Amino acid sequence: MDGAHRAALQLQQLPPASSADPVSEASFSYKENLIGALLAIFGHLVVSIALNLQKFCHIRLAGSKDPRAYFKTKTWWLGLFLMLLGELGVFASYAFAPLSLIVPLSAVSVIASAIIGIIFIKEKWKPKDFLRRYILSFIGCGLAIVGTYLLVTFAPNSHEKMTGENIIRHLVSWPFLLYMLVEIILFCLLLYFYKERNANNIVVILLLVALLGSMTVVTAKAVAGMLVLSVQGDLQLDYPVFYVMFVCMVATAIYQAAFLGQASQMYDSSLIASVGYILSTTVAITAGAIFYLDFLGEDVLHVCMFALGCLIAFLGVFLITRNRKKAIPFEPYISMDAMPDEGAG
Repeated sequence: MDGAHRAALQLQQLPPASSADPVSEASFSYKENLIGALLAIFGHLVVSIALNLQKFCHIRLAGSKDPRAYFKTKTWWLGLFLMLLGELGVFASYAFAPLSLIVPLSAVSVIASAIIGIIFIKEKWKPKDFLRRYILSFIGCGLAIVGTYLLVTFAPNSHEKMTGENIIRHLVSWPFLLYMLVEIILFCLLLYFYKERNANNIVVILLLVALLGSMTVVTAKAVAGMLVLSVQGDLQLDYPVFYVMFVCMVATAIYQAAFLGQASQMYDSSLIASVGYILSTTVAITAGAIFYLDFLGEDVLHVCMFALGCLIAFLGVFLITRNRKKAIPFEPYISMDAMPDEGAG
């Protein structure tokens, strides 16, 4: 009897079994964040290399009479393959990490383009002139790297399975419905001023792009997450919401590209890159925070450090793009002697 009593006391002292260990959940969340961040960084880096390869190909064939000549080069096809690979990496990253972490990492492509541009300049510069010309790019790259580090370190750890039930629950939640109402009204007002009042200000156009882009990334995360779960054996493709999200993702991406094309005809690419990055990142983080509740349960310190990382990355991208000359297409591969005049088309 005494032995039975002692055994009962030992059982009472055992900690209750828990199906969700906070330590293991935290480490798993960090692991998923890391996988998503690495996929996004890899994707943006590869896309940047691919674009520069294709630019290099077009520059070499600039004097060719056959406009289809670039189709015959291995360099252009290699660039196309790398671009598809990079976009696939970015798309896959949405399934593992919160939008608030993945979206700002597009700064990696700006950093990579700046570094590739400096490496591929043909003219030899004296060290003093070289440093003076590219001091803003160096500072911008450093700030963007620091901002990226803070983003990855203090990113939210919200990890929810992208099941059809969860997507529908978020889709009909009142915060997101309210956000969608505000976004639709704002989009219609901007579109009215842009089309009817000829308000061709770059902020107006890129804000239209940002509003569309926020829906693109929100739906892309849902589609990517449901595809990953389906591959893992938990089929999600029989939910109609998957196809609704897929159609929205494609449609908003197409219209986003159309507005970007219009902006590129009126404004310098470096200005579009910096303003577009700041606006698109801000709106996309807001949409992700409302739809997927990215920052739910995060402490104030982490949110503030994450915001600081965003601001530092914004400043870094601004400094990198500010250093680029206007109206000089494909500058990284053109020697300074052969550069067209400022007014050249």
